[in-house]
Amino acid sequence: MGHTLRLVDPPVLWIVVQAGNPTPEAAAALRRTAVMHRYLGCCDKINGSALEYRPHQMNAALEVVENHRLDGIVYFVDEEGVYSLPLFQRLRQIRRFGTWPVPVISEGRNEVVLQGPVCKQSQVVGWHTSEDGNKLRRFHVAMSGFAFNSTMLWDPKLRSHLAWNSIRHPEMVKESLQGSTFVEQLVEDESQMEGIPADCSQIMNWHVPFGSESVVYPKGWRVATDLDVIIPLK
Repeated sequence: MGHTLRLVDPPVLWIVVQAGNPTPEAAAALRRTAVMHRYLGCCDKINGSALEYRPHQMNAALEVVENHRLDGIVYFVDEEGVYSLPLFQRLRQIRRFGTWPVPVISEGRNEVVLQGPVCKQSQVVGWHTSEDGNKLRRFHVAMSGFAFNSTMLWDPKLRSHLAWNSIRHPEMVKESLQGSTFVEQLVEDESQMEGIPADCSQIMNWHVPFGSESVVYPKGWRVATDLDVIIPLK
């Protein structure tokens, strides 16, 4: 991810949250990217899989944004994403909440499912999804298929329907519902969304699962359980 972010025009703040305590090896690797970043750890007392860590990691990053009232665009990325540079340019154009379609490759690498909005210009008019039977999922967004203005985390006026509560990823919700459950805290319906680019006509990133736990990483560099947050600062 660092190699990609080095090509993005600044300012960019990369919040890297590691499952467990921060390590010198990871800190050194991040410094070598020359990307402005904040590196922290969490979840050191939690025993579980990478998927169980992720809500805690994302919430730790959201706390940094909220507590310091960082002003920019919040975007979640992870090691299973492939990102184009035009995506980061588009993020800076988001006024409040933006979403776009993301191709998701299956674990077996034999199927591609498009998740995300169907758009008319910038208006979201429907959703691409293969989950016909999932009636509980309100918004069919991929976790890497939306971004939002950080002021929605700390300015109650921008989210009047949930002004009394901090916006966080639910920790006890099924993985397939996590994206929708989080988005429901930010917007009430599709009228409060911006489809990007116009007509949602471009693929700007892909979700590609690793499919293997045998990848070798530098000592102390636990990429398999890391999740990052990208905030292009205004």
